[in-house]
Amino acid sequence: MLMELMVKDNPEKISALVEAVLYLEGNPLDESAISRICGVSTDDVKAAVQMIKKRYEAKDCGFELSQTGGGIMISVKKEHWENLKERYGKKNEGKISRAAMETLAIVAYSQPVTRAEIEKIRGVSADNMIRLLLEKGLVREAGKKDIPGRPVMYGTTREFLKIFNLNSIAELPKLGESDIEKFALEGEKY
Repeated sequence: MLMELMVKDNPEKISALVEAVLYLEGNPLDESAISRICGVSTDDVKAAVQMIKKRYEAKDCGFELSQTGGGIMISVKKEHWENLKERYGKKNEGKISRAAMETLAIVAYSQPVTRAEIEKIRGVSADNMIRLLLEKGLVREAGKKDIPGRPVMYGTTREFLKIFNLNSIAELPKLGESDIEKFALEGEKY
């Protein structure tokens, strides 16, 4: 209530408060979450986000607001990140093997998909890769397939979207004809 009184009817203060929340959270937040945290309406949040975006458009600003993982977050402008990622990026922590990346690509483009379907596409066991991707929070269990044995189906997570700077799966790069054939399961068309 006190916070609400401090910023009520003051767009600049609301904008500063929203910016501070986005900075401190560090993870994407949707407008309703920002509204709850700040104690202001979602319309106030939308107006504040527009003010912040406008400020961040200046050439002497190193930040931008990005839509990722279904939310808004403050990030370094892409043009600056290339120079900074060596020092500030998660150097080896976020790296995964080629096999894990192949498995992740299959899940991303074929989701929901079962372990057996992944193995059919890759041609090798996927148990270890699925376990690794689950541990890293890049894939999740997305239900059970309605076939005998009811195998677990896998899909990608919000963390996947965040890491690959996507707002939704629809933003994945489109596959070419030869790639579509690699991801197609027998009898299915994509």
